[in-house]
Amino acid sequence: MIYEAGKFDVIIIGAGHAGSEAALASARMGCSTLLVTLSMESIANMPCNPSIGGPAKAQLVKEIDALGGEMAINIDKANIQVRTINTGKGPAVQALRAQADKYEYHKEMYKTLLDERNLKILMAEVEDIELENYKVKSIVTKTGARFQCKAVVITSGTFLKGRIIVGDIAFDSGPSNQFPAVKLSESLTNMGIELGRFKTGTPPRIDKKSVDFSKMIEQPGDEKPLKFSFVSPYYDRPQLSCWLTHSTPDTHQIVMDNLDRAPMYTGIIKGRGPRYCPSFEDKVVRFSHKDSHQLFVEPEGRATDEMYVQGLNTSLPEDVQIRVLKSIPGLENVHIMRTGYAIEYDYVIPTQLKPSLETKQVDNLFTAGQINGTSGYEEAGAQGLIAGINAALRIKGEEPFMLKRSEAYIGVLIDDLITKDIDDPYRLLTSRAEYRLLLRQDNADLRLTEKGREIGLVDDERWRLFNDKKNIIEFEMKNLKEKTFTPTDKEMAEFLERKESALLRDRISLWELMRRPEIEIEDFKEMGLIDVDNYDILEQLEVQAKYEGYINKQLEQVKRFEKMESRKIPYDINYDEVSGLSNEALQKLKEIKPHSLGQASRLSGVNPADINVLLIFLEKKRRK
Repeated sequence: MIYEAGKFDVIIIGAGHAGSEAALASARMGCSTLLVTLSMESIANMPCNPSIGGPAKAQLVKEIDALGGEMAINIDKANIQVRTINTGKGPAVQALRAQADKYEYHKEMYKTLLDERNLKILMAEVEDIELENYKVKSIVTKTGARFQCKAVVITSGTFLKGRIIVGDIAFDSGPSNQFPAVKLSESLTNMGIELGRFKTGTPPRIDKKSVDFSKMIEQPGDEKPLKFSFVSPYYDRPQLSCWLTHSTPDTHQIVMDNLDRAPMYTGIIKGRGPRYCPSFEDKVVRFSHKDSHQLFVEPEGRATDEMYVQGLNTSLPEDVQIRVLKSIPGLENVHIMRTGYAIEYDYVIPTQLKPSLETKQVDNLFTAGQINGTSGYEEAGAQGLIAGINAALRIKGEEPFMLKRSEAYIGVLIDDLITKDIDDPYRLLTSRAEYRLLLRQDNADLRLTEKGREIGLVDDERWRLFNDKKNIIEFEMKNLKEKTFTPTDKEMAEFLERKESALLRDRISLWELMRRPEIEIEDFKEMGLIDVDNYDILEQLEVQAKYEGYINKQLEQVKRFEKMESRKIPYDINYDEVSGLSNEALQKLKEIKPHSLGQASRLSGVNPADINVLLIFLEKKRRK
């Protein structure tokens, strides 16, 4: 029996990384918000690798932070190790990565959600979303509670018809043996939303006490303090090391000898797995020429002995997993605490979404996170933030908030999802961002804080800190450009000799000098030529000076890109009236309904000739 349980502006279904960000965004924008979760323990859970960041992912976390989201602040509270990776490469691909205490991460996010004034949390399973004239009206839980609402954001992760597989054993389940969401898939299908089936995997967890670390290579965190959020303090706490080991030919032979028991090869697993994070058995088969693969043994928290074996995702039978582990240096006497498994789940084919992450079939229904066919906590958090923002804007009758590919990695992520054919779990890479030199992790606040303020998610204190930083950067940049030296300046000549840098021939500014690879801004600080202690500001000045030419080139490319993006395509356009389109282009344009010529040009099957035809058609319509 169904009973009326209450009314909310926005309801979020699922409380993982996407759901947490969506709920906080909606509530902080003044909407009464209900966050529904299958389990309180699954809030901001880390069922896979307990880490945040890495290439492209760190940029996402920084962008979430700049817009007023929570992920960066939360990992700063809960990390047990932080380091910068790709330090030998340019700033476009350098990235922070933090190992998280998964229990502390959950606890801190749970506390943040509980403290939010406009937000309530409910443990329940949502079985149905009710519509009225193809518009969200209410949700119904398994226990018969009906909650009326104006918008719904589904962030169900891998719970949607979740099915766990270990060897020849398979059973309905969400991650870590939690309840799956079963009937919600049927509700979506009944709305006309097309679902696909993906799979992902996780490795066995092992007991720290049974590991011989003397046979492994220690991977410590960076010595200098690091943080993700632009407003977090620097936390001074001991860091825990990760450890590097390798599989052996014996390891690979065990896998090959047991492929007849591997669900990936017996047909038990139907869903497509992530291309960039394959199962260990898949790696052994595909890269048979390799004698070993890197494996990282990583702590899961300060108060647990569980360790995560990164690189060993597997669905092999449990007895085979034990033999595989014991063939690895340092793990000869290992004890498994949790068996590795694969999980299959339903996802929404994301080309059915608008750039706001609202579904095209149903008004005021949004989806975010792994339900959209992505992998990774960071991709989920970014989508959740955007979906939560747009759900709030939708019910306020305001225009949706969208980021372009030229503005943020979040823009790249969403544009890829709604434009391209995703046939395996999507992972954001730096190579997917054409303008990655502009979209660095170090300048995310300078790019996006003003947008976050306009939305209403950037509070007064963050806004004050941002403006202080921005003003100092502008002042010091002017100072560096105006301070000049001549060849007769003795102190500068001695400095250049010490740095083995060419002596001056003409008058030159500090800004121009800093373009030299061997000269760093810290040198000017030591010489008393610049008086700034803030590392973030110093880094910003140095990057902008050294890469000024490349940055200006990308800015010119962005101008050309935005001409195409600014040419909007009416949502109700009749493509059958556009004569001259190829059949493939016609099919794709009708299916995706791109919002701009720029998006249309990125569709597979749409070529430059089709874009010209479409451009001429739109211009004729405009003149009429």
